Amino acid sequence: MNNARNETIEQHTIAVLVDNEAGVLARVIGLFSSRGYNIESLTVASVDPTNNLSRITVVTSGTPMVIEQIKAQLYRLVPVHKVSDLTTEGPFISRELALVKVVGAGEKRVEALRIADIFRARALDSTRDSFVFEISGSTEKLDAFIGLMRDLGMVDLSRTGSVAIQRGAGSM
Repeated sequence: MNNARNETIEQHTIAVLVDNEAGVLARVIGLFSSRGYNIESLTVASVDPTNNLSRITVVTSGTPMVIEQIKAQLYRLVPVHKVSDLTTEGPFISRELALVKVVGAGEKRVEALRIADIFRARALDSTRDSFVFEISGSTEKLDAFIGLMRDLGMVDLSRTGSVAIQRGAGSM
């Protein structure tokens, strides 16, 4: 996708280490919304209770200049300790989790179980007419599974968004 200046829009996964305190997430989200930047995925959790730190993983898109602006603006937030653009800092692993509820009977029920087995999804709940599957993996894997389940009676979906970590010995 290109804008008027013919700059490529890129998707980036950015990890942000922040103080685990009230209002920090709102400030990070406010940075994106006030400048019109889109958040495609957002996850946050405490990662260091001793030092009271949380890790925010945000997937966003923009031109290289916009991505640099996002990182610079994140660094200016007081409770931010580190910003890592995992997309540019070398190989990283990214995963999502989804819970997928499928309602169906007969052949559709059998097909849903067969596809779940192929995708290594686990049935967490089963009734005579429904399943709740748990699946984790890349965003592309989840998108493919969900697309197939839609045709088989998917009625509800909950996704975590991406969590990511740098490969190798490096750390935040």
